[in-house]
Amino acid sequence: MNLEARKLSFIQEILKIQNEKTISRLETILRKEKTVFEIDDIQPMTMKKFNQRIDKSLEDSKQGKLTEINELISEIDKWN
Repeated sequence: MNLEARKLSFIQEILKIQNEKTISRLETILRKEKTVFEIDDIQPMTMKKFNQRIDKSLEDSKQGKLTEINELISEIDKWN
């Protein structure tokens, strides 16, 4: 069975699931797998790019373009 056929078969099986907990587990697995693929795609930056980011961060700091940690935590708490 080729990959496309396997995916279609898998989708059909997922559509049959009636258990919320099982769906949540599958969602968790999918999120973890997507994260692994994203991490695998990360490329190291050059020293030039690294220094440019540092310069930009320092400039943003001077201009007050920062988020205080307490603000950030409050914002994150709203995500749930």
